[in-house]
Amino acid sequence: MHTCIRKYFLFTNAVELGGSEISLGRSQQVFPEMVGLSVGEKYFIQGGIAQDLRSDGRKRLTPRPMFVETGVISQSNGSSRFRIGATEVIASVKAELGRPSVLHPDKGKVFINVDCSPTAAPIFEGRGGEELSAELSVALQRCLLGGKSGSGAGIDLSSLAIVDGKICWDLYIEGLVVSSDGNLLDALGAAIKAALSNTGIPRVNVAAGVEGDDQPEVDVSDEEFLQFDTTKVPVIVTLTEVGRHYIVDATSEEESQMNSAVSISVNRQGNICGLTKRGGAGLDPSIILDMISVAQSVSERLINTLDSKIAAAEAGEDVL
Repeated sequence: MHTCIRKYFLFTNAVELGGSEISLGRSQQVFPEMVGLSVGEKYFIQGGIAQDLRSDGRKRLTPRPMFVETGVISQSNGSSRFRIGATEVIASVKAELGRPSVLHPDKGKVFINVDCSPTAAPIFEGRGGEELSAELSVALQRCLLGGKSGSGAGIDLSSLAIVDGKICWDLYIEGLVVSSDGNLLDALGAAIKAALSNTGIPRVNVAAGVEGDDQPEVDVSDEEFLQFDTTKVPVIVTLTEVGRHYIVDATSEEESQMNSAVSISVNRQGNICGLTKRGGAGLDPSIILDMISVAQSVSERLINTLDSKIAAAEAGEDVL
């Protein structure tokens, strides 16, 4: 068995596409995958993708069936468990009162952190898990929160403001990788969307008569909650290039054979919120534009399926 380590590179700046600012950046971390394959197995995977018949029977642009469960962590404001194949992740959302930043006094703040359980894969133990956790956290920030200016953000930060320049909600989003069989970024993005759909923000009453720089008094309700609006929260679609073709929802074995991969976050309105690239092979700009078009098409079906699963989970129905 050998270890295949693939680097995730994020582009260096923000670009304009379709009127939206897309979040791009750079990272020197790695996403590790440990897959041991014989030469025959490699040819089998590559040949199947070339023939549009993957080793698990899926076509190139067909994702694995998903499982969604919400409300799995009682101490949080919202939470979810998400599984595709043998990849399983958990996301939780905690809301706390904070102070808006000086640059964005009319907005709240969101912090995203991912932890990779050492039981998910042996390589996640020690430094390998720390590097992967940091890289996933950065990628999710860029895919969900848009550019530095806030343009294109999938999470509406203005909805978290309470008193401009003085009080806001801070959302702490935690992701946990329980088990890994590829496509971790997309799975975490879906889990976060489900957790936000399950999130209730306490109603806040602000005392009147406060002037100047004085901090207003607030009363946080223990009984009234406002449902978090996830209308514009995107899903993440990763297109993994294997040979001359690209696939969605790659398994670990398929990721070990990739040339490169592009992850694109798309919301229900079809807007691109973020884009990241991994792998050393370069991509022609026309290829990237084609990938974006495919991701928009795939995301429409993915959002419909995910929203249906979330609604069923919230209603307590069978979510398999």
